[in-house]
Amino acid sequence: MPFPTKVQLIKRQNSEQWYINFPSAVAQSMDFSKGEVVQWSIHDRATLVLQRPDAPSSPLKKTKH
Repeated sequence: MPFPTKVQLIKRQNSEQWYINFPSAVAQSMDFSKGEVVQWSIHDRATLVLQRPDAPSSPLKKTKH
């Protein structure tokens, strides 16, 4: 299910900052942590890929017994 999100721009005298906020439902379902570092990769002009170097393991992942 898509979650529409607006891109925000804050212009200052000597700089500008772009923001994309995650909807709460997305952040909670991804189990994000406050201050977590993520990395963006550009796939093409329509697709950004978010990578989580320190993502928690999936609770659905099968484990060997």
